Amino acid sequence: MTEQPVTAEVAAAESSAAPKLEKYPDHLDYKDLETLARFMNSQGNIQGRKRTNFNTQRQKALKLAIKRARHMALLPFVG
Repeated sequence: MTEQPVTAEVAAAESSAAPKLEKYPDHLDYKDLETLARFMNSQGNIQGRKRTNFNTQRQKALKLAIKRARHMALLPFVG
């Protein structure tokens, strides 16, 4: 069997279907304030799972990292 060449349309469809993982870090650290700030709104609230596109485990890790940063006074509490 011979393989069919990949056309530009198929390659574009495959590349757009895959999530862009470079936007999201592998490890969420409470000391990385720039990364944590991307997942907070302007009032300092943690964004929901629908907006961050995280699964439950990643969202819990995000919540824990933000709460640790708040406890260490690196991020402000929601007031």
